[in-house]
Amino acid sequence: MRRVPRIALAGAATASLALALSACGGTSTSGSSESKGDKGLAIAYDVGGKGDQSFNDAAFAGLKKAQSEFGYKTADLEPTDGETDADKTQRLVSLAKQGYNPVIGIGYAYAPAVEEAAAKYPDTTFGIVDDSTIEAKNVADLVFSEQEASYLAGVAAAKATKTNTVGFVGGVDIPLIHKFQAGFEQGVKDTAPKVKVLSQYLTQTADEGGFSSPDKGKTAAEGQIEKKADVVYAAAGLSGQGVIEAASANKVWAIGVDSDQYKQEALGKYKGAILTSATKDVAKAVYNLAKSVEDGKPETGIVRGDLKSGEVGLADSNPQYKSNTAVQDAVKAAEQKIISGEIKVKSS
Repeated sequence: MRRVPRIALAGAATASLALALSACGGTSTSGSSESKGDKGLAIAYDVGGKGDQSFNDAAFAGLKKAQSEFGYKTADLEPTDGETDADKTQRLVSLAKQGYNPVIGIGYAYAPAVEEAAAKYPDTTFGIVDDSTIEAKNVADLVFSEQEASYLAGVAAAKATKTNTVGFVGGVDIPLIHKFQAGFEQGVKDTAPKVKVLSQYLTQTADEGGFSSPDKGKTAAEGQIEKKADVVYAAAGLSGQGVIEAASANKVWAIGVDSDQYKQEALGKYKGAILTSATKDVAKAVYNLAKSVEDGKPETGIVRGDLKSGEVGLADSNPQYKSNTAVQDAVKAAEQKIISGEIKVKSS
């Protein structure tokens, strides 16, 4: 399985932090002098790590904004291959023990670790992205209505296809990714009932590489393209890069996910194939939690980002997308109907 290189220790990290974290993933720390005598935001990455050009990188963008605005020390930690819930718990506990606040697990897989670490450090605010199961006074569940952005992606795909066949590639067969699939398929069918949707999951579990294997994504997309799909939407983390590569090589459209992937430097040579991206503002959610702690009013409970709040949506960076009035008009009409409640988007 392809792995993102570990991030080396940098900046003014303390020796004790380096020792505490040596057994549970790489880390990078940065920031100016700690004027308040404490440390700030720390995040622990999901599968794929920093450099996925998607979910994890969006979280890092939120961390960098908090670091710049609040002038404190931050930390971001990489996952390790085959790690256990205990490894994740150790990582979060180490951060809390060192005085970082808030501490955020990036991804649903951190749920057991966040719950355990939060119980051990009740005065620290913890966050978790993409999980809504933890009920604790010091935990913020940062969740999104991904199905709404995916619906808009389905509208765009239905309007852009010339073969009447489009594809969906999910990284792992789990409820979170079912939301992307359900919204996309509904958007396609509501827009053009005759358009066929090919759907495929790369793996049954994250440990099998569904979110971290561009080669798997490329193979899946190539299979759908052979079946005449000329627009392929991927909700697969790092694996989605392979889907975009396949779309570019075969001169069809790809739809990115989480971040505006048209703007991602690492995908620059493929960006002409990225029609749009179904985005969710993980950066904003991460930053907002840090700000709430800095303001002395920590967010807790379920904190949801949706189309109405502007925290999910569809990117319009590609000039070809902007110039396609048929796609633009259909997407804008659907967006207003979702916000007004006229369209109810399914999540499964």
